[in-house]
Amino acid sequence: MHPSEPTDGYLVEALSRLLGRSVAAEEIGLVGTTPGGAFEWRADTLAALHELGRADLDVRRRRALTAAAYSVAGLSVPGPAWWTWMAEKSAARPATNRRHVGHRDLAAVRDMVAMLSAIDQRHGGGHARSAVVQYLTTDVNTYLHGRFTDDHVRREMFSAASELAYLSGWMAFDNGEHTVAQRYFTMALSLAAEGDDAPMAGHVLRAMAHQAVDLGHPRRALNVAVASVEGRRYALASNRERALLGVVHARALAANGQKAAAPAALIRAEDDLASARPGDDEPARVFFFGEASLAHETACTLRDTGDLASAQREFRRSVRTRKADSFTRTHAVTLGYLGAVQARQGAIEEACTTWSDALDVMDGIHSARTRRTVADMRRALSTVRGRGITAVAELDRRAAQYLVESA
Repeated sequence: MHPSEPTDGYLVEALSRLLGRSVAAEEIGLVGTTPGGAFEWRADTLAALHELGRADLDVRRRRALTAAAYSVAGLSVPGPAWWTWMAEKSAARPATNRRHVGHRDLAAVRDMVAMLSAIDQRHGGGHARSAVVQYLTTDVNTYLHGRFTDDHVRREMFSAASELAYLSGWMAFDNGEHTVAQRYFTMALSLAAEGDDAPMAGHVLRAMAHQAVDLGHPRRALNVAVASVEGRRYALASNRERALLGVVHARALAANGQKAAAPAALIRAEDDLASARPGDDEPARVFFFGEASLAHETACTLRDTGDLASAQREFRRSVRTRKADSFTRTHAVTLGYLGAVQARQGAIEEACTTWSDALDVMDGIHSARTRRTVADMRRALSTVRGRGITAVAELDRRAAQYLVESA
C-alpha cells in the first residue's frame, strides 16, 4: 500500500507554514501538474522548464522544491496520442527570439552534455548540478526559442535539451533529491517528445523506473520499465541502449517477484550488448554502459531474486571490468553492494576487505548512493561489533568518519 498523494493546496499550505512565508505553487515545480500531483502532460514544455529552473536556482524557492513529496502518481506514462501531439505542436511553434540556431550551436550543446556527464560519472551527483541547470535554463532555453536552420536541427536541439534535463534529474537522484529528480525526468520526457526522439524517451523512462525501484514502488516501476522497451523506443534504439533499457526492465521484474521473467530479460539485454559493435551509430549518452555496467545491474537483479552466489559473481565481474578512474562513483557503489552480499552469506571478514576498498574509492565523491551504501555497511557491522574483530572496529570507524565528512 502506498500513501495517497497530497493535493497541491495542502502541499503549498504545509510548506508555507514550514518556511514561515507564503509559497506559490510555481516555486515548487507545480506548474504543469494536476490537482492530484501527477504531471500534466499537456503543459507548455518551455514555460514549465523556465519555472522549474527558476525554482531550482533560487535558494529559498529550491528549499520548497526539495521539501515536496515524490509523486507516485507522477509515474504515469502518457498514451500514444500525446507523443504525436507533442511532436506536431513543437514543429509548429513559432520562434520567439531572433537567435539563429544551427549545426554549430547543436555541436556545442552536445559537447557540454558529454563533459558534464563525465563529471557526474567520476565525482557523483553532488558536483556541478547547478551548472547543468544554469546552462539548460539559460543558453539552451534561448536556443529552443530561436529560429532553426532546419527541422533536423530543431529536433536534435530538443533532444539535446532532453539529455541535459535527464542529466540534472539523474544527478539529483544520485544525490538523494528525489522530488527534484522526478521533476527533471518528466521535463526530459516532454523535451524528448518535442524532438520526436523515441529512444531518448525510453532512456528517461528507464531512469524513472530505476528510481521507482530504489524507492520501493515496484509495481509502478515495472509499468514504466515496460513502457521504456515498447514500440519505437526499443525498435529505434542502438544495441547498447537496448541493453540498458532491458537490464532495468529485468530489475523491475525481479522487484515484482517475477523470478522467471527477470532472467529472460537479462539474457535479452546480454544479447543486445553483445550485438553492439565499435563504430555503431549510437548516442553519446550510453558511453558509460558496457560489460561492467551490465554485470552490476545483472548482479542487482540476481540479488533481488535471492540468488546471492550468482550476484556475488556478477558484482566481482563488474569490479574487474570497470574503468574505475572514469566511472568512480558506480565503482564505489558496486564494491559496497558486493560487500553487502558477502556479509549476507556470512563471510564478514571478506566483506570488510571489500568495504574497505569501497571507502578508499569513495574519497571525494558526493553522492547519496555512496552515503547510503556506507550507512547500510554500518548496519550490517552492528551485528558483529561486539566480537572483538579488529577489522570490523577499524572499518566502522572509517565508515562513520565518511558519513560525517560527506554530509
